[in-house]
Amino acid sequence: MNGDANGFMRLALGEALAAARRGEIPVGAVIVVASTGEILAQSGNRVEELSDPSAHAEMLAMREAAARLGTPRLVGCDLYVTLEPCPMCAALAGFARLRQVCFGAYDVKGGGVEHGPRIFEQPTCHHRPRVIGGIHEQRCGRLLRAFFARRR
Repeated sequence: MNGDANGFMRLALGEALAAARRGEIPVGAVIVVASTGEILAQSGNRVEELSDPSAHAEMLAMREAAARLGTPRLVGCDLYVTLEPCPMCAALAGFARLRQVCFGAYDVKGGGVEHGPRIFEQPTCHHRPRVIGGIHEQRCGRLLRAFFARRR
């Protein structure tokens, strides 16, 4: 993990906070060109706003980054996301050929990387990015727990 990982995760946390203010589950994501640190895209969840069950922060950020690069593959790019990606987003990270997936809080119930189906460990997975979990894990987890506590 390079020294900028903490900074990129802080940007993702900012996106997560903005998502929470919009009434969305507070997850934020940032896509970065690994070699230069250039930020290609950043987003927070927009599922409710767009009435789109696929509008997860990671999905939106990967779509924007691919459009910006003009290619469906994000080779040499890293994803920073505040929550362990779900199976859908993990599968997309593999299809996008991301170099690395870095996440904050682990998701025992809905995760698809370290929990659940463990997408990158499946024999049908054609690309396995490097995975680093637990970056700002406490901050990311607190944000999610506070959001759901308010909704109960």
